[in-house]
Amino acid sequence: MITSYAFTDVGGREVNEDSCTIIENDRYSCFVLCDGLGGHGKGEVASGMVVDVFKDCFNAGVNDPEKFIPDTLTIGQNMLLSEQAAQNAPNEMKTTATAVLIDKEEQKVYRGYVGDSRIYTFAKNKVKERTIDHSVPQMLVLAREIKEKDIRNHPDRNRLLKVMGIEWERPQYQMEEVVDLKNCQAFLLCSDGFWELIDEKQMCKLLKKSKSVKEWIHSMAEIVKKNGEGKNMDNNTAIGIWVEK
Repeated sequence: MITSYAFTDVGGREVNEDSCTIIENDRYSCFVLCDGLGGHGKGEVASGMVVDVFKDCFNAGVNDPEKFIPDTLTIGQNMLLSEQAAQNAPNEMKTTATAVLIDKEEQKVYRGYVGDSRIYTFAKNKVKERTIDHSVPQMLVLAREIKEKDIRNHPDRNRLLKVMGIEWERPQYQMEEVVDLKNCQAFLLCSDGFWELIDEKQMCKLLKKSKSVKEWIHSMAEIVKKNGEGKNMDNNTAIGIWVEK
């Protein structure tokens, strides 16, 4: 059985530019989280538009689960570019995107993303995998110029290398390897405003302690809020997914 819970908070900002959704039917469960960029309300429009595209495509029917996330991200990207052209607002509607599609019949999990919103995959109360941010600090980690723990406070942490809403010469999204649902305990989709203020050790500790996915998300959100006090907190959003055997 799969249980899930979504949380979002405006933080210290005037507008919440994060958007998320959970959509399900008998066979599939789909989870989408986007963090809009651009200011002047355009980021909010961008993230909301991509989430709405996922809802529409899911409700139209998932014909091929392997292609669903790539195809939907492509449609969302094209819609963002068209809307920007219509409003004469080039590069003003940008967003990250994370998406998880679970095929409950085949027991397979599909994950795709672009930007620095993350997808964590947990097993046995430990982080089994996390997506690699499309950001400057993440590239510095891969180049061994800084350590993983330095990403959270790096001065260039908001400099993204890949987002939706700018022209792509080739697809900028990244698809992770398909995993078997039975090998997974939980998933966490979260914007950078969430993961920057809680570390993986705390995520795992609270996962082990919590009695429900809702409790897990709320206990993490409390830490995020506490650690963000007095820091002009960013919007912070998370979706938790539990795989209950």
